[in-house]
Amino acid sequence: MLDTGPDLSTRLFSHIDFTNGAVAAVSGGSDSTALLLLLKQHLDKTAPSARLLAATVDHGLRQGSAAEAQAVAKLCAERGIGHRILAWSAEKPSTGLPAAAREARYRLLASAARTEGIGLIMTGHTSDDQAETVLMRRDRHDAARDEGRGLAGMAPATLHDWRDWIVRPLLGMRRHALRDFLRHQQVGWVEDPTNADEAFERPRMRATLAGEAGAQRMNDALALAAQEAGARTRLGAEAARLVERFASQPEAGLIRLDPALLGAGDDGAAVYALRILLATSGGVAFLPDQARSEALFARLKAGFLCATLSRTVVDFRRAGIFLRREMRGLPAAAATIDATIWDGRRQITLNDASGALLIAPFGAAAAKRLAVDRGETPPSLMRAALAAEPASLQAVETAGPAPDWPTSQGFAASPVVAPFARFLPSFDLAPARAVAGLIGAAPLPALPLHGHSAR
Repeated sequence: MLDTGPDLSTRLFSHIDFTNGAVAAVSGGSDSTALLLLLKQHLDKTAPSARLLAATVDHGLRQGSAAEAQAVAKLCAERGIGHRILAWSAEKPSTGLPAAAREARYRLLASAARTEGIGLIMTGHTSDDQAETVLMRRDRHDAARDEGRGLAGMAPATLHDWRDWIVRPLLGMRRHALRDFLRHQQVGWVEDPTNADEAFERPRMRATLAGEAGAQRMNDALALAAQEAGARTRLGAEAARLVERFASQPEAGLIRLDPALLGAGDDGAAVYALRILLATSGGVAFLPDQARSEALFARLKAGFLCATLSRTVVDFRRAGIFLRREMRGLPAAAATIDATIWDGRRQITLNDASGALLIAPFGAAAAKRLAVDRGETPPSLMRAALAAEPASLQAVETAGPAPDWPTSQGFAASPVVAPFARFLPSFDLAPARAVAGLIGAAPLPALPLHGHSAR
C-alpha cells in the first residue's frame, strides 16, 4: 500500500530547486495527474510563493482530446493551479507519429515555460515507463550498436535546447502506487485508448509486462537501467577528463587532439570522446557508429591518415590530430533568421534580430584572404576550417583582403555541442560541459537537482 502521508511529496521533490517555479506537463492520465497533485502539495508546504503552471498538450490526434484538456483545466481551477492548453496545430506526419508528437510536446512545453519565465518542466514518467523504454531499446538492438548507452533509459533530468530542464521525479514510482494515491484523494483520471493500441510499440510492450512473468521482467529491466546509467555516467566523466587533457581549439571550427590521447590507457573512454568531438565538428545530432569509430581509432593508432566520418575530416599529421567540418554538404546561401542553428554547428544571432541575413559558407577562396599564420598549427588547416564557417554573402563575395572578418558580419555565430544541443540527458553532463568549454559554447544552466538523484 502506498504511503500517502505528507512525507511522500517531500521524498519525491525535496531534491529539486523550485526557485523559478515549475511547469507540470499534465495530460489527464493517472501519472501526470498524480504528479500535479503531489507537486502542489509539496509547494504549498515548502515554497508557497513558487510559481506552478500546469500545461496540457492537445495533440488533436483523436476525438475527445479537447474535452480531456478541459477536464484538466477544471481540476486545476478547483485546486487553484494555473493552467494552459497547448494545441499541436501543425500537419501530422503519415509515419513516425509517436516521435513527432513527442517532439511537438516538448517544443510546446518549452515555449510555455519560457513565456512564463520558468526554466523547469516536470513530467510524470514512472518506473513502468522506464522499464518499457529499456526493454524496447534492447529488443530493437539499439543499445547493442551503441555499447549499451540506450539501456540507461530515461535520465532523471534532460536539458532541452540547452536552456530548459525537463525533470522526471516519478521514475522511482510504480503506476499502480500513483493510482492508489489518486483514489485516496478521490480524483479520477483519463484512460488514453492509444495506450492500449498494440499497433504501436509501447502498448505492445506494456501488454507483455502485464503478463504472468511481467513483474520479474520489469524488475530486471529497472536493475539493468540503473546499472547502465552508472556505467554511462562514469564513461562520460572519463571522456570529459580526456577532452580537457588532450583537446584544444587552435581556430574556430578546428579541434586538435594530442596524439598522446591514443595511448592514454582507456580506449573505451577515448573512443567515446572522439565520437562526441566528431559529431560536434560535423554538426551531427547523433554520435557516429560505435564500430566505425573504433575502427577509426585503431587506424589512428597505426599512424598518419586522412579520413572522414560524420561529416568531419580527421587529419593526423606530425602537428597533431585535427578535426574539421568537411566542405561537402555545407548549406547553400540562404536568408537566415535570428536564433537559427546553422549546419548543426552554429547558433546565429543577428545584430538586427527583426530581419534576415543572407548567410553562406565562407569558402576556400575567401579563407585564403585571411591572415592565419600563427602558432604551430598548419595555416592550410586553419583556412580549411574557416572555409566551412558561416559568413554573410557580402563578405564571401568581397574581393581583396578581409582582415576584419568575422567582426563585420552583422551576426554572431555561437558554437553548439551538436549531439547534445537538442536533448542532453543528465548522464552526459560531464562530456557535454567539457566539449562546450573546448569550443566556446554557452555554459550549461545549473542542474536543478542535488544529491544522488542528480545522477
